Amino acid sequence: MSKSFKTFLKHTAKDFHNQSVNPPVVRASTIIFKSIEHIRKTQQKAQKDPTGGHYDYGRQGTSTTHVLQKILSKLEESYHVFTTPTGFGSVFLAIFSIVRPGDEIIVSDPVYSPTRILTENYLKEFNIRTIFYNPRDLKTLQKNISKKTKLIFVENPGSNSFEFQDLRKIISIAKKNKIISIIDNTWATPYYFKPIKFGFDMSIVSATKYYSGHSDVMGGSLAVNKRVFNRVKATEKITGLRLSPDDAYLITRGLRTLDIRLDRHSENAKKVAAFLSKKKKFELLYPYKKNSLNFKMWKKYYLGASGLMGLKIKSKNTSSVKKFVNALKLFGYGYSWGGFESLAMHQEFRETGKRKYMKLAKNEHLVRFHIGLEDPKDLIADIKQAMRYLK
Repeated sequence: MSKSFKTFLKHTAKDFHNQSVNPPVVRASTIIFKSIEHIRKTQQKAQKDPTGGHYDYGRQGTSTTHVLQKILSKLEESYHVFTTPTGFGSVFLAIFSIVRPGDEIIVSDPVYSPTRILTENYLKEFNIRTIFYNPRDLKTLQKNISKKTKLIFVENPGSNSFEFQDLRKIISIAKKNKIISIIDNTWATPYYFKPIKFGFDMSIVSATKYYSGHSDVMGGSLAVNKRVFNRVKATEKITGLRLSPDDAYLITRGLRTLDIRLDRHSENAKKVAAFLSKKKKFELLYPYKKNSLNFKMWKKYYLGASGLMGLKIKSKNTSSVKKFVNALKLFGYGYSWGGFESLAMHQEFRETGKRKYMKLAKNEHLVRFHIGLEDPKDLIADIKQAMRYLK
């Protein structure tokens, strides 16, 4: 990318043919051609350049989805980016492109709960074994590698518990053993960390979150290097996992302000984190304390921190924690995150998933905050008034 990240987002993909700043929405199931020769030439072009947007059927996409893929490929500095109907669609596409019956995969213990259910439960039915490793002890990864290991799946930081891992060691292990590596990079996006450039084979981002930024779109992206492109392309074609043109348009529009929004999310999160870190009842799960392992691992690999953080709350009374969350007036209570608004979620067992290595004490509770674009002083004041319920 010759221009800076910020400048590129503002000037890419202008449509001078239609004289529009953002490319128009092109919806199509049937792609029409002038002749048999025309369709054959298009198919030949697609064989020569499978990333070039040469389509003969609407399931493969339209010019609208192609524009988004090209933008994301530049941002990711990847060979190609596939787009899917949901963020989890990208998780599914990545895994099922690689694993086959008899294979084994190794997954970081604190992954997104649906990812855990997919790998631990559903893959078992296809005779694929999943082994979970401790993000704080990579020997648990190394010692479980066998000739059957085909994939290492990382989520960084860990979902809800926010463990930051030593990514260079993981990549070293993967490359040494010739194993495909995948990372879920939704928390950071390529604005703060570029996994493909770093050495991962695949990078997942839920476009539902920061890419869209307005809590009204579902989508996912899967960036890949050349090594795995053909396998992912074949799986995408046969499964039909393709983002709609309307959602592609909205995500493209949202990307124009990705840098501005993430800068503000980060700035606000730091101010809220500074307040939370001083409260005895809270253990902040965010790269804030400079002497902590989390901070060191974050600082080693990332250019910034997004607005998602966790709180470990010490309380003998579960109902008081729920009252605390319910008393928040500026934090919405709902799933997902990455939009302009602040959100809070009390993490029950089904949200965190059945972890092997994360142990909460009897009187510890997890609450997740997404710090939005509001005035941070107002957010801090809101947390203060809700704390009266904590016992």
